[in-house]
Amino acid sequence: MSERGSGFGSFLLGIAVGAVVGFLFAPEAGDDTRRKLSKRLRNLRDVAEEKVDEVRGLLEADDESEEDEEGSTRQRLERRLDAARRRRRRGREAPAQVDEEDEPLA
Repeated sequence: MSERGSGFGSFLLGIAVGAVVGFLFAPEAGDDTRRKLSKRLRNLRDVAEEKVDEVRGLLEADDESEEDEEGSTRQRLERRLDAARRRRRRGREAPAQVDEEDEPLA
């Protein structure tokens, strides 16, 4: 007999034994248990919705701050590009001059 067959039989036997034990030791009737379970699931859903809204708010705030940073980053890049263009023009005229305000390119 293959191991696959014996493992599947054991699995089915475990399911059956678990169901019987569950019915024998259930503390309340099924209706009461389902009612409590559905109430707990609704509460869990409400908490999850609150957390999702909280995370959504954080992400929106982060997106807004990134847009602000992108604007300043864009401005810094434009300044660096202008400085590089000035250096290039000066390099054609006088290669020894270097602007002290320029940041090194890394």
